[in-house]
Amino acid sequence: MTDAQKPYFIRALPPYSPHIGALVQMMAYARLTTVQAVEGMNGAELDAVPPGFSNSVGMLLAHIAATDRLYQAASFEGRDIYDAPEYAPHLGAMTFGHSGEPVRGRTLEHLLSELENVRAHTLSQLARRDDAWLAAAAQVPGFADMNQHWAWFHVMEDEVSHRGQIRILRRAIQQAAQG
Repeated sequence: MTDAQKPYFIRALPPYSPHIGALVQMMAYARLTTVQAVEGMNGAELDAVPPGFSNSVGMLLAHIAATDRLYQAASFEGRDIYDAPEYAPHLGAMTFGHSGEPVRGRTLEHLLSELENVRAHTLSQLARRDDAWLAAAAQVPGFADMNQHWAWFHVMEDEVSHRGQIRILRRAIQQAAQG
């Protein structure tokens, strides 16, 4: 097993600077556990919204990808995606269906591929930056008190929070199926 394959070690690995590398390792572990939480789910399970819940597992997975995408625009480009037409297809996922199309009918493979593709772009951008950038204030309209490190910590924290919701939803779906 290589160092990069050890999910319980947090350390910087090339091509990342020390603090970015540690953050990347934490983000990778969060993603690993998210993928494990949805392993084997079918379309009906991904779209199910059990009584007492407001989101489906599919919506939460799409939201995780949309959050990563939102922070790419904010952190790497200093832009607000809510005003950018090219991000309109992702607003439904970002807002849990309150703005834009709700997420339904997507396969697990599609949702995981979206997560992987969005994260690959994040990682390529993070590899181009250093720890001074990570500590610098983010130049995002409406977020004067946020640095880059907090922005990417929040992306990871948001995923971990929604992963917990996914686990609870999956249990509720399984219990409903058992009658």
